[in-house]
Amino acid sequence: MILPAFGVVSAIIPTFARKQLFGYTSMVYAVASIAFLSFIVWAHHMFTVGMPIAGELYFMYATMLIAVPTGVKVFNWAATMWQGSMTFETPMLFAVAFVILFTIGGLSGLMLAIVPADFQYHDTYFVVAHFHYVLVPGSIFSIMAAAYYWLPKWTGNMYDETLGKTHFWLSFVGVNVTFFPQHFIGLAGMPRRYPDYALQFADWNMVSSVGAFIFGFSQLLFLFIVIKCIMGGKKATDEVWEGAEGLEWTIASPAPYHTFSTPPELPERSMA
Repeated sequence: MILPAFGVVSAIIPTFARKQLFGYTSMVYAVASIAFLSFIVWAHHMFTVGMPIAGELYFMYATMLIAVPTGVKVFNWAATMWQGSMTFETPMLFAVAFVILFTIGGLSGLMLAIVPADFQYHDTYFVVAHFHYVLVPGSIFSIMAAAYYWLPKWTGNMYDETLGKTHFWLSFVGVNVTFFPQHFIGLAGMPRRYPDYALQFADWNMVSSVGAFIFGFSQLLFLFIVIKCIMGGKKATDEVWEGAEGLEWTIASPAPYHTFSTPPELPERSMA
């Protein structure tokens, strides 16, 4: 679920940083490594079922190992932004939020990878907080970033930037208010998959519920923005975003039914 998000963010950040992606080759190898390692870490969800010590050690080390290529990608995105001529249109805001919040989710994942610690965290709301920080700011924020990034190319119209940024900040606040308190109630011992909870967990659960409503209702604004863009607005140029790489930015907006009569010339990419 996260690999397409890596590709989206790797396309968006260089565009709005006005720089080439730092360490392109290492990024490619990192994606391949994550894809391979993801097949051999599955039992890190099952440390408490009574597996042998050798199995626990193997899956603990494999889970920690997958953090290495992930860390490479985060470093490359940060290095791409470093000293770049950045602007913060809505796709870039979602992409930057992805990097920050996905990193938080990754760090709590490293905590869960440690077998003795996982015995304490397992099946608590700490796990819920962890995987939602990976999947919501990870997969969902990257999908939103992609929608804003390519929406003008799809429709031929520019979306409302003010409404887009409003949607971002509502989503950003809603996500953090929803899921960050779940770290606290998880460490305090609240189990997941229960229909009720003890009174000492009520306050943080109320905060989490408020955040969930903020995040949920903000997506109605997102739907409105998309429909408004489809219906009309300022006409998008062919390039849409200055310095964007990719063949889609060399054709009209919206893209015509037929694009290239002859194979297009691809610009050479630095492999640094």
